[in-house]
Amino acid sequence: MLEINVAQLLKGSIGTSKVVPIDDCIDITGYGNGEVKGEVKLMRTNRSILVQGKMSTCVQVTCARCLEGYNCPLELNIEEEFFPSTDVSTGILLDEPEESDDFTIDEHLILDLGEVIRQYALLAIPMKPLCSADCQGIRLN
Repeated sequence: MLEINVAQLLKGSIGTSKVVPIDDCIDITGYGNGEVKGEVKLMRTNRSILVQGKMSTCVQVTCARCLEGYNCPLELNIEEEFFPSTDVSTGILLDEPEESDDFTIDEHLILDLGEVIRQYALLAIPMKPLCSADCQGIRLN
């Protein structure tokens, strides 16, 4: 579940929180869906929902030495703020967040974790991935 309804959380007092398990598939690199597992804690702040969580996934990458593809396991530690786009009580549209790259909660009060997970996973992929520490490189026949 990557889309979470946060209406009740936005109606709650500051500091109200809930933990949500994550077990879903997402396309991180454009080469097919990978399973994402973990959990996130959602906490109401004075202006947003703070999302903190730990997740794990695997992505298909190419070894930098032997050029063979392999599944690279990734551990993600996420911490992001999501800003509401509408007022939960009145339904009135709110001003855009100051930063254009801030994450928002849509007008139906749904918080979508898909893009956050994708961005964190892309940053977690090693710059020079190795299929194993003792990889000998390209095998010549």
